[in-house]
Amino acid sequence: MKKVAITGNIGSGKSWVCQLFESLGIPVFYSDSEAKRLYGRPDIRSAMTLRFGAETYLPDGSLNKPYLSSLIFSDASAMAEVERILYPALNLWFDDWAEAQDAPYVLYESAIVFEKHLEGRFDAVVMVTASEATRLRRVLLRDRCDEAAVRRRMALQWPDDLKCALADFVILHDHDDEDEALMRQVGSVHHQLCRSGMGFMDGK
Repeated sequence: MKKVAITGNIGSGKSWVCQLFESLGIPVFYSDSEAKRLYGRPDIRSAMTLRFGAETYLPDGSLNKPYLSSLIFSDASAMAEVERILYPALNLWFDDWAEAQDAPYVLYESAIVFEKHLEGRFDAVVMVTASEATRLRRVLLRDRCDEAAVRRRMALQWPDDLKCALADFVILHDHDDEDEALMRQVGSVHHQLCRSGMGFMDGK
């Protein structure tokens, strides 16, 4: 099973591109959603409680998100600890999920593939990109927050040009009203990924 990462910075339109791949029959593993589900697994819950205290979970068993967020922002090592607990389980879950799929390849969706140096786990990386102005506009409309807050979030991610240089395939999603052009790009990447014996770097 070919395993392909699909990434893109905030506001790139990556989720919509993933849906287009799904329309072609390609399964997509949404890493953020799956990681959130793992918080409820007994072994993860035990490890999180041991490391961060009983306050990590609410009485109903759900994650105490405000409490965990406050720890992460006040302690630089807290995020690393959370990832140390979650990532091995997430990676195993993805591998098992991927092998159970019936498709030419699967996609692993994550905004931080390069930041977390995960690219070596995959046969190829697809980067979804858009101009900064477009990304800013999309996030402002979606999240109803102020521009300064969005720019702070953008600053935490590697710049698009660096990620594009590292990716095997680049999909430009700069115009929300050009679905046909976007689908042509997705179809081209899909075709190349389906080719047997194909050198992925040819997709750049």
